[in-house]
Amino acid sequence: MSPMTIVDTPILALSDRRHSTGDGVHLLATRYPKGTRLDTHAHREAQLVYAAAGTMQVTTPKGRWLVPPDRAVWVPAHLPHAIDVVADIEMRSLYFNPERLARDADHGLQAEFVVRVSRLLHEAILALFDGRNDPIRIDLLIRLALLELQQAGDPATFMPLPQEPRCRRAAEIVLADPTRQYEIETLAQMVGTSTRTLSRLFSAETQLSFKSWCQRARIAAAIERLSVHGSGSMKQLASDLGYASFPAFSHAFRQVTGKSPTEFVAAK
Repeated sequence: MSPMTIVDTPILALSDRRHSTGDGVHLLATRYPKGTRLDTHAHREAQLVYAAAGTMQVTTPKGRWLVPPDRAVWVPAHLPHAIDVVADIEMRSLYFNPERLARDADHGLQAEFVVRVSRLLHEAILALFDGRNDPIRIDLLIRLALLELQQAGDPATFMPLPQEPRCRRAAEIVLADPTRQYEIETLAQMVGTSTRTLSRLFSAETQLSFKSWCQRARIAAAIERLSVHGSGSMKQLASDLGYASFPAFSHAFRQVTGKSPTEFVAAK
């Protein structure tokens, strides 16, 4: 029998369960159906957002993260962000006031990032919502969660978003259908600028060339498909995303994520 993965673990369905630990942290469990959008907002506290089941996208001024069940996103206090539900989710959120973070966390939590959720972090988060209100146990679980968080972020599901209006419009055109092959000359005409200017803007604002940014958009679409629908036919997925062959898709996928599509699914 193969080992249980994070997404195989039964998730207790909770509906709008909210409570405070009484020590600078409060917890919120919510359920959202596919298609829900939480418009841009900010919190006084820092927030760890975990889709214990399902998939969401989190957008901040810096860019957009796809957050499948094996990842969580850290959102610092006062940072504007929006959440789009890609597949029905059981969300578990931990909110930390500044005093609690100053006491238990280092300085690695000042910017937003996505982290791959280890088995230990997964179980620690879920244990906080199991109804056992032992203050010592809760404190240990919270400190454990913070300790597990303080590792390198996982950029594989991140799409940097340009802010300059013309470049942003071009990016939104690509993101509306990342399976298409876009020519930068055509996009430049569509957004009212020159090819040279648009190319320069993409490099300056995303630290990626236009070609590399488009490839990342296609791989992000692939990760979303894999997260929502499972592995399925990899050849069909490659074809749907506009790749001439599965090897070409696998090569592009590895360039962005460091893994082949098959390895990425197996690691979930």
